[in-house]
Amino acid sequence: MSKTVFASAAIEFDVQFYDVDSMRVVWHGNYVKYLERARCELLNALGYNYLEMESSGYVWPIVDMRLKYVAPASFAQMIRVEAKLVEYITRIKIEYIISDATTGTVLNKATTIQVAVDMSSGDMQFESPTVFVDKVKQAL
Repeated sequence: MSKTVFASAAIEFDVQFYDVDSMRVVWHGNYVKYLERARCELLNALGYNYLEMESSGYVWPIVDMRLKYVAPASFAQMIRVEAKLVEYITRIKIEYIISDATTGTVLNKATTIQVAVDMSSGDMQFESPTVFVDKVKQAL
């Protein structure tokens, strides 16, 4: 059974030398940066990027992140990072697939979960703020 995807975005880029280790494969910590780039693309597409979040009175810290390394990405390899919004009513849950942009071979699977925190009170919200829910509904 497939999950409902409410919005998605993808980026493609070639792996830079500064992202690899001595074996010319992407150092594991850099995958987090790749997820962030795709997440920013998705949030921009929704019209609710980090600056807009802050303007609306909320910050959205990541409270859970999981990565599964399937195959290594290498120096100069063209990769694709797709971010799919799969939950938004009570939290932001995004699923990611990092793959070879040419062959489609999956390199990494990941998820992140973010929750809204009211900037004025510091309280975690148990439902996503209306401003975000409305942005997602507009994108549907």
